[in-house]
Amino acid sequence: MSTGTILDKIIARKQEEIAVGKNNYTLGELEAMAANERKARGFISSLFDRVRDHQPAVIAEIKKASPSKGVIRDDFDPVEIARSYEKNGAACLSVLTDKDFFQGDEHYLRAARNAVNLPVLRKDFMIDPWQIFESRAMGADAILLIAAALSDEQMNELYHAAQQAGCDVLVEVHTEEELERAVNLNAELIGINNRNLHTFETSLNTTLTLAEKVPGDRMIVTESGIHTSEDVKLMRKNGINAFLVGEAFMRAEDPGAALKALFF
Repeated sequence: MSTGTILDKIIARKQEEIAVGKNNYTLGELEAMAANERKARGFISSLFDRVRDHQPAVIAEIKKASPSKGVIRDDFDPVEIARSYEKNGAACLSVLTDKDFFQGDEHYLRAARNAVNLPVLRKDFMIDPWQIFESRAMGADAILLIAAALSDEQMNELYHAAQQAGCDVLVEVHTEEELERAVNLNAELIGINNRNLHTFETSLNTTLTLAEKVPGDRMIVTESGIHTSEDVKLMRKNGINAFLVGEAFMRAEDPGAALKALFF
């Protein structure tokens, strides 16, 4: 699917990476490796537990760089960051593994997960079932599906591959049309990204507007643009209790302390 955004360039590069990866491991080999991994930690259940206890459910992101902002954190130690997040109240982690655009690495995910007891989302650009089993084989407990980058057929295929692999799924949407597709997929966890893919501008109204159209049995995660305690209060006042925050923490001297100050 063409989006007319940087996603097109990222997805084209991802196709090249997958082609190389398939020369190293077949899908069957990755399925076997995934089956030998320790059981996945419950990503969705961890979020629901926090909300049930009337606490904010924070997915704290470990991200070194981004295409729009460049390097966000020079002093980048995923193990230290993960431990700081866990100590200061994070419900889950999100770890960027895309190399070319976010300076991520699969080793960051494994190192962070081994250092804590929190469930970990692999933040990358999923377009092939091969990646789903690769994710579980590297220890991921959940994967991200970006509706803007996928057709309905692809989303359905990848969602069911994740279920087969034992991974939870966060489906990310930006528009009402994408939200409708995520709802039809029966996704339990719907991330509403407040960043406009075309302009990179963020507006919390994106979450507030789309949330009205989300069935009550689904959990909404608001993504991007959460920077102040007032932002958090606004979301919680409107029944949004799960948050994915990265850049605001990554720029802080102590990411975990920044998390605690923002949410607790």
